[in-house]
Amino acid sequence: MRSQQEYVLRTVEERAIRFVQLWFTDVLGTAKTFSITPAELENALEEGMTFDGSAIDGFSRIQESDVLARPDLKTFQLLPWHPDDVPVARVFCDISNLDGTPFEGCPRHVLRRTLDRARERGFTFFSAPEIEFFYFADADPSHDPVALDSGSYFELMASDKASDLRKRSVLTLEEMGIPVEHAQHEDAPSQHEIDLRYTDALTMADTVMTVRLVVKETAMQRGVHASFMPKPLAGEQGSGMHTHVSLFEGDKNAFHDGDDPYGLSDVAKRFMAGLLRHAPEITAVTNQWVNSYKRLVTGYEAPAHVSWARNNRSALVRVPVIKRNKVESTRIEYRAPDSACNPYLAFAVILAAGLKGIDEEYELPREAAANLYAMTPEELAADGIRALPGSLNEAIGEMEGSELVAETLGEHVFEWFIRNKRAEWAGYKTHISQFERDRYFPLL
Repeated sequence: MRSQQEYVLRTVEERAIRFVQLWFTDVLGTAKTFSITPAELENALEEGMTFDGSAIDGFSRIQESDVLARPDLKTFQLLPWHPDDVPVARVFCDISNLDGTPFEGCPRHVLRRTLDRARERGFTFFSAPEIEFFYFADADPSHDPVALDSGSYFELMASDKASDLRKRSVLTLEEMGIPVEHAQHEDAPSQHEIDLRYTDALTMADTVMTVRLVVKETAMQRGVHASFMPKPLAGEQGSGMHTHVSLFEGDKNAFHDGDDPYGLSDVAKRFMAGLLRHAPEITAVTNQWVNSYKRLVTGYEAPAHVSWARNNRSALVRVPVIKRNKVESTRIEYRAPDSACNPYLAFAVILAAGLKGIDEEYELPREAAANLYAMTPEELAADGIRALPGSLNEAIGEMEGSELVAETLGEHVFEWFIRNKRAEWAGYKTHISQFERDRYFPLL
């Protein structure tokens, strides 16, 4: 700890850093920050910085407003997009109470607590998300979004503004020490994807927050709007965040079993069974917006039903094929989350559901070999395949009755999240859309 602190202080002095941004995240996954000067940095590293938590959604109540932002020194990094004459760095913070105890409204603390539960069982949780997003000409909601390109999946375009923005974002991430596995054009016009290399889930949640900011900042500097909205265009694919996960016991992948036909251990199968059983309960967290459920529909390569498979992209949980002699990369892919979720809370509930399956020794259901999109409701029911929640309202109803989610999030976050999402649904339910005017106004 002392050596890390000395490194940070020395770097700030040698690089003539003018400001250090203290980053943290509210319950909805919105990035927050305030800046300090180098003169305040040593005190911040030693004691944390006090701020008024009542001003942040999901944080403190008025009568207990003050909290501490405590920098996590491992996350210190220069921000490459700031001018050379005013260098700026950032550091992620854990939020604590004034007495030093973890603050219950801090999403980073929620994930840490769940990771500790896994660690008590001998497991380290790794994740690798595929982050999808769109580029649009502007952020004006008064007209339909204007795409920057008409490309499709993996399309190569020699001189394309959107592809250039994606490349610049990747280079910025690499400059910040964030390894990108690959990046490409996605299926919809002006839709792109950045896939991140496996790391521990807490580092990855910080990384997801960084990626969203880098992509938006890079676009804004070129007069373009980058959007992580789950379904911004009707009739096109939405933006997901397919998340690859695995558990390790030391250096050994706990999901792998070379004697199994699927290459999966009992730990992996029970983890999958836990995800499948508790999927409806955690969907409000992995897909937290009204708009998220415009993506989770049949026909757009997003999961709409609770099932698993190896090579079936209509399934909720997919088992990727592993390259020969690459058993350490054995993993499962959870396909429900979208890239607008709070990654700390999403990773926490995914892990909690999987651990529940391991602890309770859940049985893995039969693989769904058929294309679920082509099956009738009667066929799905006969195979015991349930639907994911079809709306935010349904998802909150499932979450509200979940002991698993309540225990994972903690009382503070659980109750605030439900109140906030109930309010969002109430606002949506009373809104009169253009669809309704077009369909009903001339007729009724």
